[in-house]
Amino acid sequence: MLTLAYVSYCPTMQSPPPRPRVFYGWWIVAAGFLNQAFAAALLQRAFGSYSVLLRQEFGWSKTELAAAASMQQLENGMLGPLQGWFVDRFGPRLSMRLGVAAFGIGFLLFSRVQTLSQFYAAFLLMALGSNFGGFFPLSVATVNWFNKKRSRALSILQMGMALGGLLIVVVVWALEAFGWRQVAFVSGILVLVVGLPVTQVVRRRPEDHGMHVDGEAPEAASTTAEGGTRARRADEGPEFTLRQAMATPAFWLISLGHASALLIVVALNQHLSLYITEDLGYSLVFAGTIQTILTASQLVGIALSGVAGDRWDKRWIAVGCMLCHTAGLLLLAHTSSTLLLSTGATVHGVAWGLRGPLMNGIRADYFGRKSFGAILGVSSLLVTVGTIFGPLFAGFLADRTGSYELGFTILAILSGVGSIFFVIARRPAAPLPPPTAGSDGAAEAGEASASGA
Repeated sequence: MLTLAYVSYCPTMQSPPPRPRVFYGWWIVAAGFLNQAFAAALLQRAFGSYSVLLRQEFGWSKTELAAAASMQQLENGMLGPLQGWFVDRFGPRLSMRLGVAAFGIGFLLFSRVQTLSQFYAAFLLMALGSNFGGFFPLSVATVNWFNKKRSRALSILQMGMALGGLLIVVVVWALEAFGWRQVAFVSGILVLVVGLPVTQVVRRRPEDHGMHVDGEAPEAASTTAEGGTRARRADEGPEFTLRQAMATPAFWLISLGHASALLIVVALNQHLSLYITEDLGYSLVFAGTIQTILTASQLVGIALSGVAGDRWDKRWIAVGCMLCHTAGLLLLAHTSSTLLLSTGATVHGVAWGLRGPLMNGIRADYFGRKSFGAILGVSSLLVTVGTIFGPLFAGFLADRTGSYELGFTILAILSGVGSIFFVIARRPAAPLPPPTAGSDGAAEAGEASASGA
């Protein structure tokens, strides 16, 4: 009896566990899908509609409202390196627990604001929670669990964001039927009740749980920075530390290209509803309809990205998407026709959906997954330039000229020129292997590895 008990307890004498029918990485993707749907529906896509109602109640200018979105992006960028370190050190689940809690509490505080400073404080708390509890840690987890189907997994993750955007019609209806304060309060409760349990599903990496990337057995072993070994598939690319990645032109070019795309994406997320209601004179419901068309198109693009990103060069796909971002915004800026507005939203939405998942996919392909959180965090500092400048610039020119046309046109041109960054962002050569323990450079190599952890 004691022998049987020992055998069942001792991990060295257990038979290998049966291979699960569904790879656990897909459960993480499913949890991320739900998380992103909530974040998009309640805040990211709804913020433009909130802005219309806040402007009506408090009279705040477009620049003041855009400043909230820009402060959010500045906060995300400044905290990016810290978050990258935190996720690599403590894992994505703890980051998500703290973030989701802050996101929900921020909504509850937002429902009570009376002044612009209170609005900024509540919004920054929501933004902090959305970042620490959302796409960033989910991307790190997804990259750690997938290689062959990485683009597909990242695409499904972003489908949650697009699906949440489709619910903008419901959110707009609720805002008009019940008022923005009531909707904000209920949103905070939903985030806490539903979002916190979802974080339990997320895990750091498959090796920590006796599994392997993609659910497949490794074909080789690689040496880690700590001197041990970890299971490694032969088809995985080179592993860069943060310092090694930053020494390559590709790191900076991808970041600049990503920032150029977000000039348009974030500016439209912030200003599209204001543009349609104030510049063009349509109703908030019609603005929500255009947002829905944009989001449905984004879903189509995401579905294409999951297939195309694993088959063709992500870099050239990104170039084509950048040009489509430009064309879509130019259409939106220079027409009042419902047909052309719908066409512009469609072109931009497909480009956004197709390009979005590839941004983290190409970083993982180029630099590996060992220090992915730190690499993504530092990259976000540069990407933040686009997310801050885009909405502020569009809002500033709209306040000065009385129209979004000039600001949207300039942003479209800048984003189109930014496609050049992806053209020249070629895959970097594999980093040199670390010196052996007995070589003169061992101490220097150890220092470099520590800085990239």
